Amino acid sequence: MAAKRSSGATKPGGGHSRRQFLKRGALAAAGAVGFPYIVPASALGLDGTIAPSNRITIASIGVGGQGTGNLRAFLGQPDTQVLAVCDVDCNHRDRAKQIVEETYGAKMTSGEYKGCDFYTDFREVLARPDVDAVCITTPDFWHAVIAVAAAEAGKDMYCEKPLANSIGEGRAVVNAVNRYGRVFQTGSHERSRSNARYACELVRNGRIGKLHTIHVNLPLDHYDLNLNVGPMPVPEGFDYDMWLGPRPWAPYTELRCHFFFRFILDYSGGEVTDRGAHIIDLGQLGNATDRTGPQTVSGWGEFPREGLFNTAKKFEFQFTYANGVKMICKSEGTRGVKFEGTDGWVFIHIHGGNLEAEPASLLKEIIGPNEEHLGRSPGHHRDFLNNVKLRGECFAPPEVGHRSASMCHLANIAMKLGRELKWDPDKELFTNDSEANSLLMPSLRAPWHV
Repeated sequence: MAAKRSSGATKPGGGHSRRQFLKRGALAAAGAVGFPYIVPASALGLDGTIAPSNRITIASIGVGGQGTGNLRAFLGQPDTQVLAVCDVDCNHRDRAKQIVEETYGAKMTSGEYKGCDFYTDFREVLARPDVDAVCITTPDFWHAVIAVAAAEAGKDMYCEKPLANSIGEGRAVVNAVNRYGRVFQTGSHERSRSNARYACELVRNGRIGKLHTIHVNLPLDHYDLNLNVGPMPVPEGFDYDMWLGPRPWAPYTELRCHFFFRFILDYSGGEVTDRGAHIIDLGQLGNATDRTGPQTVSGWGEFPREGLFNTAKKFEFQFTYANGVKMICKSEGTRGVKFEGTDGWVFIHIHGGNLEAEPASLLKEIIGPNEEHLGRSPGHHRDFLNNVKLRGECFAPPEVGHRSASMCHLANIAMKLGRELKWDPDKELFTNDSEANSLLMPSLRAPWHV
């Protein structure tokens, strides 16, 4: 099915100016035309609805499994309007379009909503001046290319974790977002859970004594990562060359794409960048290091010897920070993060945010008014929308998302090389290994760049 096309250009800040312009235009029309012209109450938001001029217009880029979840989250917000969906798979795209139009059924009947546009190429979405923000839920290796282009096009972004598929690409995203003054939320939604933030407050305010060790448990689900599958015909309605995008050409096979891409290093980093990006992110938050990184990394991994997949099946790796804290990650145990101090410990379960502690009385502690508070999120998607309006910083801004993803990439590099590496978190370079530095930024297939 051919994608609908739209032309037009925008500029940095264009989405925010559009909302101001439309709001002023609606009010001016109400006053200038005069009696007997009547503006419906719904158009001005006077009947409990949100006036169209005050809604944040959104397009979803990547609407597979997690993409559909993010799409539904934004559809559930009263002050948003989804204008378009984009995916290289027509099945994902058509399903997402249907979800949007069924959600807006009443608005479509009244003529207020004209229908959901659909695209294969994200660049057509970014060219639309009527789109304020984009939700990026593509495979990891596309995040940076799309995010940098979206920043240049003046769009605010909600982008799934991990922020990028390499440390170099992640830094490019941070620089672009800062350069163009965009609002950005990394999809590390676990840090928006109140329980998780409370646990990190306990740690940062010394309730477990002096923090010395962070344990990250990353048990793997039981996928067969030794499969050896051959080339297959590309399914109709799937733009496989566009799916590959900036990564090297490879023959199509079903398990290369969609969910299982995460077990191929060209596209993702296995469990380490999948759930690891969530759990390590909380470790960073509790250690007050979520805008920096460790000084050393070492570890080992058991990698498949043949077949399509090449991310670690079992692993253990360790980081050491400038403050002396060690973070130890293993592919075993109960999924979550444990902060150990001289006087006790607290454990955050992933997913759900349930807490355990020793002594158990820690979980009844009150954080005093003069202690360090981490704030509470109204919800990860809601926090993003609030900051689009306020032009503020989200709970998972790009620098924080980049640093958490960087930890995952550092671990994969150390496991691949099989030796301890020394890391300068300020310069974002290894100080003792040129081969490791060569792995910080992949070559991107033309015409893609960051």
